Amino acid sequence: MTPFESNIDRNVDIVIARDVFKTFESFEALKGINLTVKKGEVVVIIGPSGSGKSTFIRTLNRLEGFDRGEIVIDGVRLEDGANLDTIRREVGMVFQNFNLFPHLTVLQNITLAPVKVRKMDPQVAERLALELLKRVGIVEQAHKYPGSLSGGQQQRVAIARALAMQPKVMLFDEPTSALDPEMVNEVLAVMKELALSGMTMIVVTHEMGFAREVADRIIFFDQGRIVEEGSPDKIFKTPSEERTRAFLGQILSH
Repeated sequence: MTPFESNIDRNVDIVIARDVFKTFESFEALKGINLTVKKGEVVVIIGPSGSGKSTFIRTLNRLEGFDRGEIVIDGVRLEDGANLDTIRREVGMVFQNFNLFPHLTVLQNITLAPVKVRKMDPQVAERLALELLKRVGIVEQAHKYPGSLSGGQQQRVAIARALAMQPKVMLFDEPTSALDPEMVNEVLAVMKELALSGMTMIVVTHEMGFAREVADRIIFFDQGRIVEEGSPDKIFKTPSEERTRAFLGQILSH
């Protein structure tokens, strides 16, 4: 079974956040976030800059700490220090910037963590890496260094690298925001295929077309709170909250 194939029970809660608070000095970034995500669900988080979207998604694999509340990933409670390695093995993350090792080839970037962390046989890891590179459409780049690739290609390598750990959940923190416009679609195409394969995904993005097409549920953040959530149809056509309407009116008019 590859990371793009999955037989899943969509009635199982795989990510649970209860009453999560986070403060940076005197700034309240998260003000009691409650969110549950089911296996195989694609949740897209939207909202203005500074609304807490990226802070929240980074708490889910402890790249960002939180002050109080509870986060449970696939039955494992995320606490200070405890269970951190377990959680990070099961949760893949793709960032705005690609964070590839410039001195390693594409293939080496992808096989490093499976071999070191999951203790995967190097030959097995290499076969998996090549399979993933083929799936994201850049297998011919396997022996090149990241610096010789376009931004879109580097982000597809980053997605393949995260998938090589065979995670149960994939987090995307504005994965197309650092790309030139013509490179955005090639990355979104890979994410769409991943969503269709049944991967559980939580995506922070400003790409409203992607959100409308791929999300099972859209969460609107503002000022550290979840203001509204619902299906793409509900959020885009009949949002309940004035703040949601104002945000979408502004962002969709551009």
